[in-house]
Amino acid sequence: MKHLLKLYDLSAQELTDILNLADQLKYDKKNGLTHHYLKGKTLGMIFQKSSTRTRVSFEAGMYQLGGNALFLSSNDLQIGRGEPVQDTARVLSRYLDGIMIRTFAQQEVEDFAKFGSIPIINGLTDFCHPCQVLADLMTIRERKGYLKGLKLCYIGDGNNMANSLIVGGIKSGMSVAVACPADYKPDSALMQWAHANGSFVCTQDPLAAAAGADVVYTDVWASMGQEKEAALRMKAFEGFCVDDKVMNQAHPDAMVQHCLPAHRGEEITNEVFEAHADEIFDEAENRLHVQKAVMVKLMGGSAE
Repeated sequence: MKHLLKLYDLSAQELTDILNLADQLKYDKKNGLTHHYLKGKTLGMIFQKSSTRTRVSFEAGMYQLGGNALFLSSNDLQIGRGEPVQDTARVLSRYLDGIMIRTFAQQEVEDFAKFGSIPIINGLTDFCHPCQVLADLMTIRERKGYLKGLKLCYIGDGNNMANSLIVGGIKSGMSVAVACPADYKPDSALMQWAHANGSFVCTQDPLAAAAGADVVYTDVWASMGQEKEAALRMKAFEGFCVDDKVMNQAHPDAMVQHCLPAHRGEEITNEVFEAHADEIFDEAENRLHVQKAVMVKLMGGSAE
């Protein structure tokens, strides 16, 4: 494991190793134990998309690991004025020990890994969101005790979250059911891979997808950069709200997960959100712990 570009690149064992280390780091933090595995290391954080959880969790995580984090807005870098990615990657590789990038195009993250010489972490692209799904899997395993054999249901836009949940769920041994409008399905190649490698269903019926689910997941209908489509999407996603009808189809002790921010009354009702708020905010907290595990794995720390 040299980078974290997308979950598809990880083996099932590498995924499990990250979750195990995240559990250890969370235990240490809760019990006041320091773990400066990255003392003297510096992470550069490139943001071309705004962020709350990604920036704060990576910056705080690097501090807790004994290292430093640099916030690098695309407005402040030459890459924002047309410097090629390959040149920026080569330069930053000589200053830093790792780079986390939150951007639009997946190819940009791949190019940073290709031309740089330090670990690259995908903090989010339009194609996938691996850090978020690692936190989701960590939270599900905490609550349920295991992952293999559970049913994960995702309802909403077939976006970066759907793509990563499909891969993370299948690699963890979960069955995955996705409900999306016809014009908003997940990546077709990923769905083909899921059909070939596990139990996967894509449907336009949220109630069918939720039937017997152990985990029900949703996300906003219009992601960053899609604000102009909001009205169109509101109409297209009518009937795809996680509400009591959906939850009544799921397993009686089903969890609800949401990557946040949530638009209550759209993709999820306020009642369902609040009934599962502890699970959702555990999920948000676990971004910190799982990303610390990723940084230790990639940036040369030792947590033996």
